[in-house]
Amino acid sequence: MSSTTHGTTPYYFVPGPSAYPVMAATGLFFVILGAAQWINGHEWGAWSLAAGMLGWLGTLFVWFRAAIGESEGGQYGHKVDLSFRWSMSWFIFSEVMFFGAFFTALWWARTHSLPALGSLDNAILWPDFKAVWPSVAAGATASPAGIVEPFQTVGPFWLPTINTALLLSSGVTLTIAHHALRAGHRAQTIRFMWLTVLLGIVFLGVQGYEYHHLYTELNLKLSSGTYGSTFFMLTGFHGLHVFIGMLMLLFITLRLQKGHFTPERHFGFEGAAWYWHFVDVVWLGLYMLVYWL
Repeated sequence: MSSTTHGTTPYYFVPGPSAYPVMAATGLFFVILGAAQWINGHEWGAWSLAAGMLGWLGTLFVWFRAAIGESEGGQYGHKVDLSFRWSMSWFIFSEVMFFGAFFTALWWARTHSLPALGSLDNAILWPDFKAVWPSVAAGATASPAGIVEPFQTVGPFWLPTINTALLLSSGVTLTIAHHALRAGHRAQTIRFMWLTVLLGIVFLGVQGYEYHHLYTELNLKLSSGTYGSTFFMLTGFHGLHVFIGMLMLLFITLRLQKGHFTPERHFGFEGAAWYWHFVDVVWLGLYMLVYWL
C-alpha cells in the first residue's frame, strides 16, 4: 500500500501476493482440456471439465469476496477506480477480437474457401460439387468429398428471434436499474436487476432447447462441416458469455441487497453492465450473420 493516503483511503491500494491467479488459471486449464477430450470421445474429459469448472468457480468466489471486502473496507480510491475501468475496457476489447476472429472465419469460409473448392481448379477432384453455402440451398453441406452427414440448417424463426427479444429486453431492464441506482432508488434497482437476471436465465434455457432440437431433429452438429463448426463455436461461446454475464449480474444484485454500492461509487455494477451490453451487441451480429444469412 502506498504511504500517501487521503483520510482513511489509500492513494493507491496495492494488494499482497496472491495464489488466486494461478488457481484460476489451473481451473481453466482443466476446463479446456476436459472439453477438448470430451468432444473427441474420451469420457474422462467430462470429469476433467467438471472438476476444472468447480475449481475455477470456487477460486473466483473467494477471490471476489476478498476484493469486495477491500472495496467495502474503504481501500479503493479514485486511482483504483480508474484502474478497474481501464482493465474492464481492455478486457472487453479482447473479447471483441475473440468474437471478431470467429466472425472472420465464417466470412472467409463463405466468400473465399467455398468458392475456391468449387472452382475449375478442383473440378477434376469433385466434378459434381456445387459451391453453395448450406443456408442458401436445402441439402447442401459445403463438403466436396461428401464426408459430412446430411443436415438441415436453422433460420431466425422462432427460437433465435425469441432470444433476441429476451436479450434486448434485458438490456432495457439493466439500463433502468442503473438509472434507479444513480437516483438512489435501491428497491427499484434490485427489482429490475432480478428481472435482468431472470431474462438471462430464460435465454440460456431457450438456447439449450434449441441445441437439443438441432441435434435430435435437424442432425446439425459440431461435426456438420464448416457450417456446423462455425455455428456452434459462435453461438456456444456467446452462450458461455451470457452465462458468465448472468453470474456477474446475479452477484451484483446480491451485493445490492446487502447495501453495497452508492449512487456515486458503483463501478462493480457498471462493469457488469458494460459486459452485458457487449454480449447483447455480439448476439445481434450472430442473429443477422448466422441465422438470417
